[in-house]
Amino acid sequence: MKKAIVVLMSLLLFGFGLVAQSNSDQQSGSQKLGDTPSQDRITREVRHELVMLPYYSVFDNLAYKVDGNTVTLFGQVSRPSLKSDAENAVKHIEGVEKVINNIQVLPPSPSDDQIRRAEFRAIYSYPPLSKYAWGAVPPIHIIVDHGHVTLEGVVDNEADRNAAEIQAKSVPGVFSVTNNLRVVSSGKE
Repeated sequence: MKKAIVVLMSLLLFGFGLVAQSNSDQQSGSQKLGDTPSQDRITREVRHELVMLPYYSVFDNLAYKVDGNTVTLFGQVSRPSLKSDAENAVKHIEGVEKVINNIQVLPPSPSDDQIRRAEFRAIYSYPPLSKYAWGAVPPIHIIVDHGHVTLEGVVDNEADRNAAEIQAKSVPGVFSVTNNLRVVSSGKE
């Protein structure tokens, strides 16, 4: 009796193995026939690769556009190596054939570095905005170029957007503040 159960179980497992194998053969076969990977999948993978870059910080802004199998990178970075790291990470994604790298490398400047640190303290230590400091890469990005500050990223509501701008303008030595923060709709109405 035990032997019959073992034989039956092995036949069932063998049968499931064949079904799984044939499904994976069909999937890989369809990609071999020239189906291009989904643009949505490429978009998700590009975002993931950019966010996972080891030196990507709150002082950098990376954006991208996926058009078929071409990825265009935009934004500003404070480290020159981050520009090439972003391109290298994206060009190895399956289905990406071309990467156009339009990322601007911000010029090194001790006064801009000082403003970056002061902006970070002003924004993220302000109690209503401190909740945004919890992530690995906080959602409010502070871009400083020759004393001009641009805020990029997302916040929960218009009050937080305005508070971030007010805090950014309070930092001494800043010539101007451009607030490009977007409000994420919560879907609750």
